Amino acid sequence: MRKYMKYTDSGVEWIDEIPVNWSIKSLKHFSEITLGKMLTNENKGGYFYKPYLRSYNIQSEKVDLSDVKEMWFSFDELKSLKLVKGDLLVNEGGDVGRTATWNEELSECYFQNSVNRVQVHNGFSHFFLYHFLLHHFTGYFDSVVNRVSIPHLTKEKLSIVSFCFPPLPEQIQIAAFLDRKTSIIDDLIQKKLRKIELLKEQRQSIITRAVTKGLIPEVTMKDSGVKWIGGMPEHWELTRINVLGHFTKGSGIKKDEITVSGKPCIRYGEIYTQYERIVYSPISFISEETSQQCVRIFKGDILFTGSGETIEDIGKSVVYYGEDDIFVGGDIIILRLRPDLDPLFISYMMNSSYVIHQKSIIGKGEIIVHIYHKDLKDVVICLPPFSEQNEIVEYLDKKTSEIDKQVDLENRKIDLLKEYRQSLISEVVTGKIDVRTN
Repeated sequence: MRKYMKYTDSGVEWIDEIPVNWSIKSLKHFSEITLGKMLTNENKGGYFYKPYLRSYNIQSEKVDLSDVKEMWFSFDELKSLKLVKGDLLVNEGGDVGRTATWNEELSECYFQNSVNRVQVHNGFSHFFLYHFLLHHFTGYFDSVVNRVSIPHLTKEKLSIVSFCFPPLPEQIQIAAFLDRKTSIIDDLIQKKLRKIELLKEQRQSIITRAVTKGLIPEVTMKDSGVKWIGGMPEHWELTRINVLGHFTKGSGIKKDEITVSGKPCIRYGEIYTQYERIVYSPISFISEETSQQCVRIFKGDILFTGSGETIEDIGKSVVYYGEDDIFVGGDIIILRLRPDLDPLFISYMMNSSYVIHQKSIIGKGEIIVHIYHKDLKDVVICLPPFSEQNEIVEYLDKKTSEIDKQVDLENRKIDLLKEYRQSLISEVVTGKIDVRTN
């Protein structure tokens, strides 16, 4: 791509040079910034109950309307805070500087004081959306807020943020160019995300088939009598989880009891955020004193989460397969297996679709879904002989590893596309490349 003919120093270190016919302006010099209304839950007399946007609704480049709340507004507030097509909505708190454009997704809507509205004057707001994205992903907004306490991108701080200011016709051309290019990149990302979904579905299908049908195509089958299992090898046993071993429950480990060294432990939240199917090396530690009040686990123990925010979350399981005795925190259900079972096979089985389906049926609760070991005991499973368990584990390790490598490759490609997208926005918005069509 070509460059502009002449450049001049922008006076802003991170922007460096800009085209000679551009300028640098603080936001206050070409826009009006308005902070939204403080939450009002009561009608103070003559108020109107209207929908409003909060920080949650302001995602990068788009407004999320999946959960729009309502509150009371006065007549004057309705006049001053009604959103208009083209308004830029900027997070004031939390993920500061995350920006979206209002495109009249609702016929009438307002905004709370966790959001700044920017109305651009003498400029093209869509160009400045891309400039806001640049400030956000480079961390510039983070640098101008106070991180000692809860960060806030106040109206005063936002008003002095510097922006490149090309002539209006160039703003329009730049925005149109970036719309076209980012749309192509976004389509590529979505295709790769869909490919990842298909790979994960394939992975799950391979696991479920192996732990319910085995690996021998010509084996004689029998009806399991269970709808979601169907046929199973004739020599396999249909049983319940309670015959696999003994259930116990972990005890609480408080956040402030975690130390930098000491006795290794696994906490409930880590099973969701840190671990997949197998845990080899715990990442947390507790003191010797704390460990005296905790439940010890051993190599081969299966760990279940006792609650979650969704049906899919509950009863997630991992197998501990490390060498040292460790401890577990509360809300973790422990299954200590019989010695004639392969823990790695049981782990695959517990993460198969047919077991996940059963766990979803027995989960209880609405906001937080719970599952109890007395319920887990009734989960129906197909159990092959020990020798077949080993063979299935070896087969699944190989197959899932191949798929995981493909998923990792696609994720790396997505990361590169996102990096290219950000780089392109940066180069174009700051005038490092010339995208004018004439």
